[in-house]
Amino acid sequence: MIYLASRSPRRRELLSQIGVRFHLLLFRDRVGEHAEIDESVLEGESAAAYVERMARAKADSGWRRMLQRNLPPAPVLAADTALALKERILAKPRDRSEAAEMLAALSGRRHEVLTAVAVKSYDHVEFALSSSEVLLKTLSPEEIAHYTASGEGDDKAGAYAIQGRAARFVVELRGSYSGVMGLPLYETSQLLERLRERRNPY
Repeated sequence: MIYLASRSPRRRELLSQIGVRFHLLLFRDRVGEHAEIDESVLEGESAAAYVERMARAKADSGWRRMLQRNLPPAPVLAADTALALKERILAKPRDRSEAAEMLAALSGRRHEVLTAVAVKSYDHVEFALSSSEVLLKTLSPEEIAHYTASGEGDDKAGAYAIQGRAARFVVELRGSYSGVMGLPLYETSQLLERLRERRNPY
């Protein structure tokens, strides 16, 4: 059994899909899961370094919350997803205006989707990174406006959800579909297996 330090319904569904038993490590502050974490991109930081830093910070935050609440100790899993469009990092849009701007930037172009997964158990952290390449079709202003108005991309990295209405925009995907959704299942299962082996070496 693990704790999932995320409110994402997609990550809950994906963990259940591969038979991982978990409890949600819910946060009292619904405004932000990890209010104490600054999610700003550091100057010169790559997308891969950014999602790794965020995933590790969220796992640490979840572990502290678990201890503060005197919950039974168990590994804490956290993840973070961002898009890389050349040197630009696209995380979650602040509002629908920014979401529309992100989709316009992604229209007709290839981009990289990176999802980092971290599992913390006491002083040890297991980490995995998934990288996928996605090509979106050229989107018309009307398509962008209609999609952003649906609200589906409000809390999604890059302002779209590949498993939802935006699936019709995807021309090509190279890599992990579940990774683009927000939790790469192969990497996550391998990470949890390494953690089990570490806890039970014989």
